Amino acid sequence: MPQRPLYAIHDSPALPDFSALYRRLGFEVIAFPTQRKAIAALKRRPPAVVTAAFVDAFHTYYQATNISNLDVMLQSLVKYAPAARVVVIADQGDAEKAGRLRRLHPDLTLLLRPVAETDLEQALRD
Repeated sequence: MPQRPLYAIHDSPALPDFSALYRRLGFEVIAFPTQRKAIAALKRRPPAVVTAAFVDAFHTYYQATNISNLDVMLQSLVKYAPAARVVVIADQGDAEKAGRLRRLHPDLTLLLRPVAETDLEQALRD
């Protein structure tokens, strides 16, 4: 049985490495250091699941149009992998802004740090 691809986007050093959990759940882990590299891979091999850290866009030139680092990725998923599940991990201090992102993408699962492996496992199984 082929494994389902899981994009683990590690563009934030605060995101823990849950690769062992992903593999145990039967996913093929495809790690990306940036959102751009993950977006480029969407056409070739769409993911079943995407996990990424929420980074507030306040300190970027894109703050007027984007909420976070994930806006472009989430829009790309709508086109290239509409069935993909998305798990976003955010800091407690970013809960309100991450909640705005979740209102735009209601299927997104939002977990606040610190994230227990059991919480992430539940989110991936739901």
